[in-house]
Amino acid sequence: MISATLGIEIERGVRKLLDEAGTSWPSELKVLVDRPAHPDHGEYSTNVSMLLAKTLRKSPMEIANKLKSELEHAKIAEGIFSKIEAVAPGFLNFAIDWNVWLNRHREYSAYQGETEKGKVVIEHTSINPNKSAHIGHLRNSCIGDTLARLLSRAGREVEIHNYIDDLGNQLADTVVGILHTKTEGEHVRFGDFCWDTYAKVNKVYKGSPELQEERTRVLHELEEGTSSTAWIGRLTAEKIVREQLHEMKAFGIGYDVLVWESRIVAEGLWEAAFEHLQATGAFYKVEEGKLAGCWVLRHGGEGSGEAEGTPSPDPEAHQADKVLVRSNGILTYTAKDIAYHLWKFGLLSQDFTYMPFADGVWSTDSQGQAMPFGRGETVINVIDYRQEYPQAMVKLALEALGYKEQAARLLHVSYGVVSLSPETAESLGVDTSAGKGSYAMSGRQGVGIKVAELLQVMEESIESKRSRQEGLSSREIAAAAIRYYLLKYHLQTEVVFDLRQATEVSGNSGVYLLYAYARAGSVLEKAGAGQKGSGKALMEPPVPSFDGGALEPPERQLLKQIAYWTETMDAAVRQLAPNLICSYAFELSLLFNNFYGACPILKGPDDRVELRVWLTWKFRETLGKALDVLGLPAPDRM
Repeated sequence: MISATLGIEIERGVRKLLDEAGTSWPSELKVLVDRPAHPDHGEYSTNVSMLLAKTLRKSPMEIANKLKSELEHAKIAEGIFSKIEAVAPGFLNFAIDWNVWLNRHREYSAYQGETEKGKVVIEHTSINPNKSAHIGHLRNSCIGDTLARLLSRAGREVEIHNYIDDLGNQLADTVVGILHTKTEGEHVRFGDFCWDTYAKVNKVYKGSPELQEERTRVLHELEEGTSSTAWIGRLTAEKIVREQLHEMKAFGIGYDVLVWESRIVAEGLWEAAFEHLQATGAFYKVEEGKLAGCWVLRHGGEGSGEAEGTPSPDPEAHQADKVLVRSNGILTYTAKDIAYHLWKFGLLSQDFTYMPFADGVWSTDSQGQAMPFGRGETVINVIDYRQEYPQAMVKLALEALGYKEQAARLLHVSYGVVSLSPETAESLGVDTSAGKGSYAMSGRQGVGIKVAELLQVMEESIESKRSRQEGLSSREIAAAAIRYYLLKYHLQTEVVFDLRQATEVSGNSGVYLLYAYARAGSVLEKAGAGQKGSGKALMEPPVPSFDGGALEPPERQLLKQIAYWTETMDAAVRQLAPNLICSYAFELSLLFNNFYGACPILKGPDDRVELRVWLTWKFRETLGKALDVLGLPAPDRM
């Protein structure tokens, strides 16, 4: 990777300057290699000379010129740079020698992957199995699936989990609703029926306190797992999970294993975790106050300043602790999650057995067989920002048990929730008279956009705008458009979902990327640059030889963006940020379309045609890699 190699060479040059001055490396100094904002300033830039001015007591320009001489003498990056410039107020700019890059483009554009090895366990989706999925759930699934694709391309072994909370309040509410309320109307899917039932029972709760007590009874029966009520819950959850998997499959999202919360209890994972936790000073039973009878995990752990094993004397202080077992004996979600994560890291002797569930997906099952799931080196959980505290408690439990290395490798990929724009909320019957900028979805109120309904609306919108019916179906294009829409935002951004905006096919959209890819394929076919085999991409045309200084601006800009692919991948892997791939792919497609409009690809002198055909092929290859990471199709026709 050019930028990484350049960073190492700059650090080496800086260290030599510091040694000559008899000065050690400043603790706050970090060498950064950036991309210049102006195209005339080359492909890379660093401001390290300005950062060194105070330490070396010299002007930034004097340092920049000296560092330039050092780097030129060292023949940096094996001759990949044609020019290094020191420019005011102290930047060093680096211009790529495109003739060298072209001759070694396979090396420079092949992402080498992570140096870290070992299995990565990624948990995502994990929707409560009590109703149909909505677009907020889909954002989680798209992020998790893209991270799995990203890390697989980086060379990691990836295992994908979908955690099914079949012992939670939400499923209990739906079961109570099925048994004690009446939901009318036509429903195509069972999950849609449960969507309305869940909303209805939550309305009934307000005037029927005794029904809320019924929920507590149902929760107990779900956990015991032997009654007719438990069977109703089990069948409800399984039916809805099958529908949810079918919904996700339309977006190219799949899983390796479903881990059912009930199996964590039944297989003794929580019992084993409980015994381990009891041996620490961070886990204890509260004897008085609001939480009397509860088992809690102290937020401060063993380093909280209290004597080991001594509960805080102030009952109110327990509010900062996390209840794992309620006074009535019911386990909290976090308790089972702690046991689950001990298993994920291979830290428990107990294990699950598995049965095939659907389409290559395995499921924990008492009647199953042993499988090599779990035992991850790194664990990544894709859960929205509201779950930051429970995730912190799982990490705390690992630390309290002495598993500090595993705690450091437990990563929470947090993201902003999806809410509705005022126009979209109003179309769903939400009162928008408050004039807010967005409105939250609420399963309890039955407010939200179901995944299946959104896909249908988007498919109809795509169908109405298509002039030709070639290549991908409107449904496939619709799924790609929705997936890209949910991935393109920064993870911490709250996505204010607007149905009209989401169905647009121009601008920064998934459809725009697909059209650019198909356009490049069409150009290559006309150029006779390769031939189609059975399912094979167009073959690479000859690498052109040309004067890199004679590149026209659209050619240079496109080639530059292509060259940035490997470092974009590296940044996305390090930051676990799918939106970086979206931004890169959109910019790449923009530059290709600009190149396509400004530079006649198949007309002109032979050497120019040769260059432009090759550029088109290289663009298509690179965009294809980005589309694969994003989980989008790479169509020959649109």
